[in-house]
Amino acid sequence: MGIKRIILLGSTGSIGTQTLDIVRENPDKFKIVALTCKNRTEDLIKQIQEFKPEAVCVGNKEAAAHVSAAFPAIEVNIGDSGLREIAKIDADIVLNALMGISGMAPTYEAILTGKDIALANKETLVAGGSLIMELARENRVKILPVDSEHSAIFQCLEGNQGRNNVRRILLTASGGPFRGYSLEQLEQVSLKEALNHPKWSMGRKITIDSATMMNKGLEVIEAKWLFDIEPEKIDIHVHPESIVHSMVEFDDTSIIAQLGLPDMRIPISLALGYPERLQYSGKSLNMFEEGASLHFEKPDTNVFECLSMAYEAIENGGSYPILLNGANEELVAMILEGRIEFLDIQRSLRRLMDEHMSIRPETIEDILEIDREARAKARELFR
Repeated sequence: MGIKRIILLGSTGSIGTQTLDIVRENPDKFKIVALTCKNRTEDLIKQIQEFKPEAVCVGNKEAAAHVSAAFPAIEVNIGDSGLREIAKIDADIVLNALMGISGMAPTYEAILTGKDIALANKETLVAGGSLIMELARENRVKILPVDSEHSAIFQCLEGNQGRNNVRRILLTASGGPFRGYSLEQLEQVSLKEALNHPKWSMGRKITIDSATMMNKGLEVIEAKWLFDIEPEKIDIHVHPESIVHSMVEFDDTSIIAQLGLPDMRIPISLALGYPERLQYSGKSLNMFEEGASLHFEKPDTNVFECLSMAYEAIENGGSYPILLNGANEELVAMILEGRIEFLDIQRSLRRLMDEHMSIRPETIEDILEIDREARAKARELFR
């Protein structure tokens, strides 16, 4: 394997910084050619000093001026349009660690220019799955999953010819901080409690999604597109230890699982190095300690309604998944602002899903417009 040129979208977030850990361990295999961030400009400047990219993208003109003053030789792009330009730079692979719908358009541009995608931005496929996967096939581009669960499924399917012999996917979920709670208990939870994940260290948005279990619902939709499998063949298994990252059952009832410690650098390493596996200095799973006792539970969809709404959205098709994703992003932003309570998220989503009149998007611009409308409707509920 020669040196892979990497565009890293979202370099200052949790996935982005862990990606750079892998690059540091493998300087003979990877070269960072572009970095992006929205707000953490000082962190980006430190990354530029270390990795010396050819181009960067920041969130606003003030940040761009700051970076340009420090690094006059580097191309500096701004905002969503800048992300699309960054994705066109000469590279072998784009690791998309952006948060939310902002990750879809640069993924689209990267595929158009023939780059493989290491995808940590699930919203790309939740909102634009049909369009993105068709474009990837047309351009012979690989979509390599970075989410630990989808990476696990990908590994379980490797070496098994075709997907027609898959009986079901067993998608694991930690259960989040409120596993086992009743609706009455959820009425009392605080934002601080919702942000206290028992197993994973993640960004604030995805941590709230884990608490509502919307994250797992979105992963069902993502899995449908990644693996071309019907949603009714995707079963969620709550697994609080987060050691089994997912499983695949085949028609002969054999189940293949992928296990490992809850460390996102493992799936990142696999996606960047594919088809090779890289040496990694992290701790190995000890089956006599962390793996000695593994538990699985059914999720309670009467309490965590976001799960059932995700299945409903993918079954209804059209613009329902876009509505669900966009409205959820806005509602999570509102709880992080302290404007709404925890259960307001699923109650508001239920209302918006019930009122929605679906349309069929044909382009990226159609998807982004539906997303904007979904966000506006979510905000309107609390004015």
